[in-house]
Formats: sequence, C-alpha cells, structure tokens
Amino acid sequence: MTNMGNHSVEFFDSQFTKQIAYGDFALNPFEQAVLPLLYGDVLDLGCGLGNLAIEAARKGCRVTALDASPTAVAHLSRRAAAEKLPITVNEADLRKMEVSGRFDCVVAIGLLMFFPPEAARAGLMRIQQLVKPGGLAAVNVLIEGTTFMDMFDPDGYYLFKENELPEAFPGWTTEYLKFGSFPAPKKTIKRFCTLVARRPTT
Repeated sequence: MTNMGNHSVEFFDSQFTKQIAYGDFALNPFEQAVLPLLYGDVLDLGCGLGNLAIEAARKGCRVTALDASPTAVAHLSRRAAAEKLPITVNEADLRKMEVSGRFDCVVAIGLLMFFPPEAARAGLMRIQQLVKPGGLAAVNVLIEGTTFMDMFDPDGYYLFKENELPEAFPGWTTEYLKFGSFPAPKKTIKRFCTLVARRPTT
C-alpha cells in the first residue's frame, strides 16, 4: 500500500489493525503463488503487514519492504527484529517509486490499482526498471469487471484492462499468469490478474 489518498490509507490501516488483533498473518492466494519463485534480493512494494516478506526472508531472501501504513511498517519491523530476519522496512510514498538499486525480484501485489491511471502505468514501467536482467517481476492488480469499490479513493484508482498486465511485458518470459474472481461484500466481486514475468538477460 502507498500514499494513495486518505480514504485508501485509512481503509487499509483499519484492516491491518484488525488483522494484528486477530493474529491473521496467513498468506493470501497471490502471495502463496509468488513465494516459491522468489530468490535473492527482493523488493516488496506495498508490503502490508509483511506476511510475504517474512516468509521470503525465512527461506533466505534479503528483503526490502515498503508501505505507506505506519501500523503495517511498525508491525513488520517488530516481527523482523524478533526473528532477526534480513528485512529492511520503510514507510514510503510509492507513487513516486523513489527506490535505488535493482533487485532479483520485485513484487507489487495489490498496489498499482490504487494509483490514478497514468501513475499506475508509470509504476508498472518503473517496476520493470527495478528488476535485474534475468530477474522476476511479480505483479497483481484488480481488473475491469471489479464491482467492490469500498477501498478506493474516488479521486484516484485504476482498474486494469483484461490483458493489459501481460501485454505490458513484451519480450519477458511469463513464469505464471492467472486470472480470478472472488466474492466481496454487498454481493460485489473482485477480479484479479496475477503475473510473474522474467526479464531477458540481455
């Protein structure tokens, strides 16, 4: 999650507080799909409570985890310190994508749709730039057909077109691609696309 409008930040900060209270740290289906593919230096953009970052670090990855939620960042910092895991955690405005260096894997699960359209597309391009040659980009977004809108700031969000995500990685090798729909409150649905793509080595 990032500084994507006060409504979205407040929505997720409330959700994270509830999850911490209930001890709900299970990986979501998208994180479960991505975790086995992660290796080396990992950048987790919009890390939330850090469930994926924790599991990646436990299996030997060195993780840089960024989020806009103070609740999430503080929680992950405590967990990483308690287990002495190689995780660097920072609060950040990810719309600007001010990240230095390049990484073996860059993860953005449930992030880009909280940006206005131009910023979402620019963020996707920036993610590609942050991946080392031969490395992986793992991206999950909501797509058109989604009807659950409660978490969005009305002034800034983007539902990607059906095949926009895979089409944004020409020349990359698709390691994983899945579309899915999930029920949401008030008889609405969330439609997702999840992609893991490998950057060419040259």
